[in-house]
Amino acid sequence: MKKFLFYIFKVFILTILIAVLLDGFYTYVFLQSKNRGKIETVINSQAQKYDVVILGSSRANNHFVAQMFEDKGLKTFNYGMSGGHLFEASLMLKLMIERKYEIKNVILEADLNLSNDQESEGVAAKFLPYIHCSKVIKDHFATEENFKELYYIPFYRYVKFDSKIGFREIYKITKGEKTNALDNLGYYPLEKHKNGNMKNNIVSLNPLPHNKYYEEIKSICKKNNINFIAVMTPMCENVVGMNYFDKVKKAYPEIYNYENVVIENKYFSSCGHMTDAGAKIFTARILKDFFNK
Repeated sequence: MKKFLFYIFKVFILTILIAVLLDGFYTYVFLQSKNRGKIETVINSQAQKYDVVILGSSRANNHFVAQMFEDKGLKTFNYGMSGGHLFEASLMLKLMIERKYEIKNVILEADLNLSNDQESEGVAAKFLPYIHCSKVIKDHFATEENFKELYYIPFYRYVKFDSKIGFREIYKITKGEKTNALDNLGYYPLEKHKNGNMKNNIVSLNPLPHNKYYEEIKSICKKNNINFIAVMTPMCENVVGMNYFDKVKKAYPEIYNYENVVIENKYFSSCGHMTDAGAKIFTARILKDFFNK
């Protein structure tokens, strides 16, 4: 019996050792990654200077044409992340501040995601390789239910989120494969598709009266003398429940409502995402209203 227990103990120790070694190897590889996505690009970067940083979900990623800002002489990057929530947008800004970025203006797409203060698991997972390398990331995840497992169990986060930060991603990093996430200064243009979903119902959606991560972003900007511009971006003309944007304006009067700047379906790839043509109309309006020199 003692031999059996000792054998089990050795297997346990060996398993822990392998997990620690794999954890260290995966983390090392991610710390070398600079061309696969916006998150690792910020984490592995040195101090940058920007006139405009754009944050938000896909409705930021697809709606703000960064090159149009650059054409006005404004150094700009679109850090909008498809599928992201304000949880991730706030963390991105914290990381930029941690890395001594100098930012004059932050444009935040703040509309539909004001209805929740949860993490977007698929996007948030991409921060996890660095949870032991950044106090900002550790503290940001500290209130999440599964924080202890993610932080203290070696290699657990890589196994749990294998589809995002597992072996396949490690392989692509080591091979030097790029993605299109950093193309067009972070802006991702969309085309008109015949099968695009041109109906949307947001009747049941309500903004939280106090969204923790929206308030964090606003507070960070104030503390670091960054001009904070929060906007609601357009949706197509078929949306049911457009009074949601009135609710947002009532709860957060400082947010600028641009949901009706572009409404015609011909300018939308899907009901919540404009085509490149629509995005250019919208961006031109933002530039006119906030950056007209």
